[in-house]
Amino acid sequence: MNFLKIRTPAVLLSILLIIGSVFGLWYKGLNLGVDFTGGTIIELTYPQGADLTEIRSHLVAAGYDEAQVQHFGSSREVLIRIAPREDMASATLSNEVMSALQKSTDQLIDLRRVEFVGPQVGEELTTDGALAVLYALIGILIYVALRFEYRFSLGAIAALVHDVVITLGVFAWTQIQFDLTVLAAILAIIGYSLNDTIVVFDRIRENFRTVRVGTPTEVTNKALNDMLARTLMTSLTTLLVLTALYFLGGEIIHGFATALIIGVVVGTYSSIYVAGNIALMLGVSKQDLMPPVKKEGEANDLSDDELHRDFLAQEAKRKAQD
Repeated sequence: MNFLKIRTPAVLLSILLIIGSVFGLWYKGLNLGVDFTGGTIIELTYPQGADLTEIRSHLVAAGYDEAQVQHFGSSREVLIRIAPREDMASATLSNEVMSALQKSTDQLIDLRRVEFVGPQVGEELTTDGALAVLYALIGILIYVALRFEYRFSLGAIAALVHDVVITLGVFAWTQIQFDLTVLAAILAIIGYSLNDTIVVFDRIRENFRTVRVGTPTEVTNKALNDMLARTLMTSLTTLLVLTALYFLGGEIIHGFATALIIGVVVGTYSSIYVAGNIALMLGVSKQDLMPPVKKEGEANDLSDDELHRDFLAQEAKRKAQD
């Protein structure tokens, strides 16, 4: 399959998706959860299954229009998140919520816990989360540059930024709540996408060293086809688990599962059409990945055929020694 035949349309599609994601982040922004904005978390337990729609309507009637309600563990346990209010203490807020909900039902509601996350903590979490992503990208850039070649490191970083920005863009446009579990999913996406990219890069490097005939584009395309089955099987089995988590894991991990599903799909695409494509656009060639054997007093300017023969000779010598 000639993947790189449509490399130009793929690059244009990626650029459009990134522009749309950045615009969404600027225009709508992320729907930050209580972990980042601060606020009050109230956990309740009902004797029987609780109707979330009914609970939301009662909270709206009580003046808590922006309250977020979801099941926590089972249909009897309910988690309520309310943004901070300057004119009301956390204890007073939880008492008013309990009073409003208790008046609307004959069931005895059990207040399990009340937690308050201050705005200062939320700001610190936001900063630390952004720094965690930045440090991860810098470490990846150094690792790939040392392991392969600097043009491959730029391709890997481009693929990771591509995956993260598009995932954040989807969250901005859909306004799915962005909390610490989603941030953890973003970091997992970086690891997943990098793993897939490194495997593809390893096969590209191997093909550059062993395939004598073909342009860099053809050699790269062969590597993508060699790894296609592995890439698809890994992605499909991962998506199978994530789909089960999304539908069966409850609302509390919907954001986490959604982020990973988007990341796996986009990460698989970027491993094929972004990472290697960027390296090719930067001019990577066989000479970059198969350095010649330096002989004393000789220049390092062997031809492709001589590079190939030197490589095969070294491999034969190594196998004979083994």
